[in-house]
Amino acid sequence: MDLTALQHQLDNLSFLVLFLTMLVYWVGTAFRNLSFLQPLGTAGFALGNFCITGLLIARWIEGGYFPISNLYESLFFLAWGVTAVHLVVEFSSGNRLLGVFTAPLAMGITAFAALSLPPEMQSSEPLVPALKSNWLMMHVSVMMLSYATLMVGSLLAIAFLIVTQGKSVSLQGSSYGSGNERLKSIRNNNSFASTPISVSSSDGQTAVLEQPQTITEEKLSPQRLNFAQTLDNLSYRVIGLGFPLLTVGIIAGAVWANEAWGSYWSWDPKETWALITWLVFAAYLHARITKGWQGKRPAIIASAGLIVVWICYLGVNLLGQGLHSYGWFF
Repeated sequence: MDLTALQHQLDNLSFLVLFLTMLVYWVGTAFRNLSFLQPLGTAGFALGNFCITGLLIARWIEGGYFPISNLYESLFFLAWGVTAVHLVVEFSSGNRLLGVFTAPLAMGITAFAALSLPPEMQSSEPLVPALKSNWLMMHVSVMMLSYATLMVGSLLAIAFLIVTQGKSVSLQGSSYGSGNERLKSIRNNNSFASTPISVSSSDGQTAVLEQPQTITEEKLSPQRLNFAQTLDNLSYRVIGLGFPLLTVGIIAGAVWANEAWGSYWSWDPKETWALITWLVFAAYLHARITKGWQGKRPAIIASAGLIVVWICYLGVNLLGQGLHSYGWFF
């Protein structure tokens, strides 16, 4: 069997499946009478994950090492993680609208890997000496899984901001956040204005009194509010899963760095941005757990986290500098 040809067939097939899956989710959501298409979207995610799994296994057999050593392999491993996290979240929540937001992410990653990278970057090559270590699977795979999980969680936070854009939101009845925070949210939904009232006295003089008048902002419909609360809750839980993975991945990387370079931390650009990523999501979880934040404010932090994750994963390597630059662009 020609494993190289099989890999190219599977990478193109995974892109095609995820592209069709994205269209199925979008059409099924746009047209209510076509909601029966949404189960097909779930099947598309499962099929896409199966294709990527087959690709990674074929790559593993051909190269003789865990396929996560260059950009092509890591992109497909990232896409595998995104589709796997989506399936877990969808089955646990029972909400099939999530694919509207996660399908474009998975499709875009596979499209970049299968259609944009040059053939020489897609071919399997022997590992460079620095990567010939058992820590390759431990460190890189956990980091990539944390990236995939944090990306999905951040994307759900962005979806929350889109759904609630320009609307008043009061999230109540959730299993997290403090009562004071919900009270603040309710108070912030109302603005107070003063309307002058003229009152005549017995001596013919007129007094002007100020009467407070409550102006209520436009609120979300109950159905849309329920979906927004689901997005907020799932985003929090998914990020809560990705953060420990990121922590373990950074620790494993530090141990590997000490074995390879004699130092646990060297402030390499990749290490620095991994620390920045950790701090951003630590701030998010601190705001949710300790401060009781929920809704738009933590969603903004998580949205910024998505940008930071992409810089850490891909942006740093565009510079072609540092100890982590091999096997990527240069």
